[in-house]
Amino acid sequence: MSKRITRVNELLQREISEQLHQRYQVEATSITISSVETSNDLRSARIYYSVIGESDAVEKARVLFRRVGRDLRDRVRRRVILKYFPNFEFCYDASMERGAYINELLDEMKESDIHE
Repeated sequence: MSKRITRVNELLQREISEQLHQRYQVEATSITISSVETSNDLRSARIYYSVIGESDAVEKARVLFRRVGRDLRDRVRRRVILKYFPNFEFCYDASMERGAYINELLDEMKESDIHE
């Protein structure tokens, strides 16, 4: 990945997160934009998000992005000037959930070692 694409990804991640939390404060409190992957031609970008909460919170976030995705893209487009501005595709990122599960398993192992 080129340095330019890396910088574009970081800039989009920061701006998407900022616009999301400024404009949709109530609905987006449990959503974190974990990463952005932009294609080399800048025509498309996958926005990965994670959600704090149960599976219903994940579904609410999915519905929110379907509802406000176009508006969010337009708001970010006004602040980030690129020759070609990518279309956004929002994807759920379960890595934080898997990480929390692994931490729980490790904690359980520690506790069982202490009690033996």
